[in-house]
Amino acid sequence: MAGSVAPHAVVVLGLLLLAGLAAAQRGTTPAAAAAPAPDPGCNGIELTYNFGDRTKIRPFVSDKNKQPYAFRANVTVRNSGTRPLKSWAALVTFGYDEILVGVDGAVLTGGGDLPYNTTEDAGNATSFSGYPQTDLLTPIATAGDLSQIQASVGIVGTLFAGPGFDPLPTALSLDDPAYACPAATNLTSKVLSTCCVLTPEAEANATVIDANATDPTKNFLPRGTGDLVITYDVLQAYPSSYLALVTLENNAKLGRLDNWRLSWEWRRGEFIYSMKGAHPSEVDTSGCIYGAPGQYYQSLDFSQVLNCDRKPVILDLPLSRYNDTQIGKIDNCCRNGTILPKSMDEAQSKSAFQMQVFKMPPDLNRTKLFPPANFKIAGASSLNPDYTCGQPVPVSPTAFPDPSGLDSTTLAVATWQVVCNITTTKGAKPKCCVTFSAYYNDSVIPCNTCACGCPANRRGPTCSTTAQSMLLPPEALLVPFDNRSQKALAWAELKHYNVPRPMPCGDFCGVSINWHVSTDYNKGWSARVTLFNWEDVDMANWFAAIVMDKAYDGFEKAYSFNATAVGKNTIFMQGSEGLNYLVKQTNMSGIDYLVPGKQQSVLSFTKKLTPGINVVAGDGFPTKVFFNGDECALPQRIPMSSGFSNRLSSGFALVLFLAASAFLLLQQ
Repeated sequence: MAGSVAPHAVVVLGLLLLAGLAAAQRGTTPAAAAAPAPDPGCNGIELTYNFGDRTKIRPFVSDKNKQPYAFRANVTVRNSGTRPLKSWAALVTFGYDEILVGVDGAVLTGGGDLPYNTTEDAGNATSFSGYPQTDLLTPIATAGDLSQIQASVGIVGTLFAGPGFDPLPTALSLDDPAYACPAATNLTSKVLSTCCVLTPEAEANATVIDANATDPTKNFLPRGTGDLVITYDVLQAYPSSYLALVTLENNAKLGRLDNWRLSWEWRRGEFIYSMKGAHPSEVDTSGCIYGAPGQYYQSLDFSQVLNCDRKPVILDLPLSRYNDTQIGKIDNCCRNGTILPKSMDEAQSKSAFQMQVFKMPPDLNRTKLFPPANFKIAGASSLNPDYTCGQPVPVSPTAFPDPSGLDSTTLAVATWQVVCNITTTKGAKPKCCVTFSAYYNDSVIPCNTCACGCPANRRGPTCSTTAQSMLLPPEALLVPFDNRSQKALAWAELKHYNVPRPMPCGDFCGVSINWHVSTDYNKGWSARVTLFNWEDVDMANWFAAIVMDKAYDGFEKAYSFNATAVGKNTIFMQGSEGLNYLVKQTNMSGIDYLVPGKQQSVLSFTKKLTPGINVVAGDGFPTKVFFNGDECALPQRIPMSSGFSNRLSSGFALVLFLAASAFLLLQQ
């Protein structure tokens, strides 16, 4: 048939085609397919804020921007890098006056209580610390196991905003200076995300660690430093309980605590079975008997249990219990809650106690160990500083020397560290104040009006909170403010001073300190410092510090106090042995008002090392004064030279000397 191909021709053509293909394969290699582009996602620490939903709640208000809404959100922290993230903390800057009422998977880093006002309490941002999952391992070490590389924080709260949009935070980052986090971006209208990476400095200075390590007992963060450090050591571990040693160490140069009160929050149902070296403020087992512990430990005698509060308050024991074999006999215990600065007495800069802690399911394993969270520490004295504590951070186990004296150490099973720092609350007032006087002026400059705050409940215009305090005669320093009015008015009339109407309010300070420039000669000068205790309690082991910017190098000695120049223009003072009690105010025979407890000493200075010093012009007055760690309010003026002779200094000294002598006779 025309146009057809014979069958044998088709076979030949097929064979030729196969031979050609084979030859081509032997002579060349086909090009490989293009590799997929690398994933541009985060290779560091990925933070995501996912806004869930919000519901309008009462009260309903006309201003839509002030309408409260209940909301739910979730913060996710994922380690997508090559280094473990230890003791992670995420920083969220809320923008709609959020009040947090529930947090799951984390705790507030500063130990704040719920409900938590993110505007008033946190200031610029709110920090969340992982709990109980404090560390995030690497994807390499865990084969990408999300349960080990990712943590999730559930948030429930109230916000104030208008309708029609999803209120997201204004910023999102790690609360860790070793990481740099770019501005967070919106993935959707409900999701905010950022990727944090190690800074070049942190990368260069990072300690050598095993990025693939999964052993929780290795690669600890370095121990932190702070004004007060709490160490939580697990000494013995059992399936259902453990023995812990809690140590408080004071590192603040001028900070102290009197009758300290320590509290924390159990987050996993624990309770305190027994203690040595301290005791709870309340012995209460009802939370165990009627709660989950009573159901689980049905055979346990709860009459022997010490405390079942979720937030126990712990107190130190008195010195008399130190040798008590049942509740004492712990090193650094039983000092009635007194912790002094190391500069004063290093032996009394620590407190410690032990406690037996029972655990609850699912933690019934000797390796399932979790410290409590949200530590708080405070002193009973109004002069003690305020502290803010971070969350527990796992650190290398504490090494304890062998008690028998062998050249050996015993390691704790596990150790956590809590760092607390002294903080000043916004608007907080001092708790002590200073008065100034000098030999060349017969008036005393008293403490500032309302130096330590004025009571808010004073009725009527009984006194002025803004008028400048009135100059006083020297003897008025020995009189309580409420009894000074007549002396102040008589002095003003004698000196032709103006009298404000109404008269200024008092200073309302529990302690006042008078700094009196006594002498000024060519080669040296002297000052007298007098402490006044207006409180109703004695102050044991008191100390004070003064900062002398111009005169520090010339300090020689104190005559009645123990005083030491400690650097940074600071002179540290404390009572001599046997005289370290600043007694409370008390009655004196023939006087119808309480007289303050007092102590005083002369301090001498040389001018050899401070050429050009001008004592009268102000160089002879301190620029800062501290008492028991609290910074005192200074007068806003200094005595001016008015040509008065040195006899005024003698008169001033005589007034205080006679009063002090009478007071000492009264105590005998």
